[in-house]
Parts: sequence; structure tokens; C-alpha cells
Amino acid sequence: MLKEIIIAVQSYFKAHQFIRKHNLWKWIIIPGLIYALLFVVSMYFFSKSATYVIELLSIKTGLKVWVDKMQSSLLGFFFALGGIMIWLILMMLYFSWFKYMWLIVGSPLFGYLSEKTESIIEERDYPFSFPQLLKDIARGIRLAMRNALWQTVYTFTLLIISFVPILGWITPLIVLLIECYYYGFSMLDYSCERQKLSPTQSIEFIGKHKGLAIGNGLIFYLMHGLIGIGWVLAPAYAVIAATLSLYHPKEGE
Repeated sequence: MLKEIIIAVQSYFKAHQFIRKHNLWKWIIIPGLIYALLFVVSMYFFSKSATYVIELLSIKTGLKVWVDKMQSSLLGFFFALGGIMIWLILMMLYFSWFKYMWLIVGSPLFGYLSEKTESIIEERDYPFSFPQLLKDIARGIRLAMRNALWQTVYTFTLLIISFVPILGWITPLIVLLIECYYYGFSMLDYSCERQKLSPTQSIEFIGKHKGLAIGNGLIFYLMHGLIGIGWVLAPAYAVIAATLSLYHPKEGE
């Protein structure tokens, strides 16, 4: 798995070179600006919502009053740290929902970028078919909803575990890895779809290459640390990098 994660990371650097060489910026900048705008607005409201939920839970359960009565600095520290862990998990859950909405809306563009990347690599054209495009969009929506459901189930389970002292501290990291896997899954599936793999076959194939999915999603999230430009470039770079990364396992198989 570690080898595949490294391949996925390296594929982002290859994606940058690929985009520059074949001048694909017009397919990246405009959708990226729309994504960045939606990301900023949604994260602002998500942050407010997460803070409100934590405050409501601490008050309704009487936990805050109990901690204040105990007058223990150590207990107060654990309470504050637990609040931070829960806030992080909620933010990642909110972002995952936003991500799936973006994947559904942007599936035609992502599918095109993946196809364009492969057609350049293999030096052949894929004939356009509107009925096939509709099928591809429908498939993308079904898989996005399936992944959103499973990821939400896992996240809520970990949210409950996050209330457990010490053990709950590692839950944000686990949630992040799950989030990375499912985002990378969506990026890799565009290529699987083009290879005529059924959703079941795609799930099985990507399950065997979890490192590629996790690595792809991980760099996607790290790019959000580059305020502004990272938000614009992250979505398109992710799908192109995913397409390039699949040529490694193909050669190995």
C-alpha cells in the first residue's frame, strides 16, 4: 500500500507537467474558481454549524456545567480537547458532503478530463456519445451516493468513539484516511468506467489498490493548505493524477 501511496503522490507532479505540456488550463481554471468560491462559502457556514452543534450538545447534556463544577484543570483540558476532536470530525463530515455534491455536479467535466488525459497518453480519440455520457453521469451519481452513505456511517461511528478519552484523539486521523480513500476512489473510477468495468468490478479493483485512492485523496486535501491557488487546482489535478497513476498497476499486472 505504501508503494501505491508514493505512486499517487508522484502522479500529482506528473499531472502538473502534463497540464503544462498539453495546455489544459482552460479546463482547470474556470471550474476551479467556481469550486474555490463554493468551498469558501460552504466552509464558513459549516464551521459556524459545527461550533453550534458542539455548544448545544455540551449544554443539553449538562456536560459543560458538570465540568465547571468539578473545577479540575485536567478535566477541563480533556473537555476542550474532546471538543476540538469533535469539531474536526464534523468539519470533515460536512466537507465530505460538499465534496460529493461537487462530484455529482462536476462529473461530466471530471469524466472528460480523465478521458482527455488517457487519449493523449495512448494517442487515440474516444468518440463522443451523448447517451453514453448520460449513462456515465448516472453511474457517477450512484457511486457518489453509495460512497457518501458508507462514509457517513463510518464517520458517525467514529464520532461516537471520539467521546472516549484518549482513544477518541486518533479518530480525526482515521476519519481523514477514510475521507481520502473515498475521494480517491471517485477519481479512479472515471478510468475504471472507461474500461467498461461495472460498479461492482470497479469497487473490487480499487479495493485492491487502496494506496492509490488514499494517496490521491491525501494530496487533494493537502492542496487545500495552499490558500486560494490550491483550492482552484485541487479538483482537476486530482482526476488527472488519478488517471496517470493507474498506468503503474496496469504495467505491473
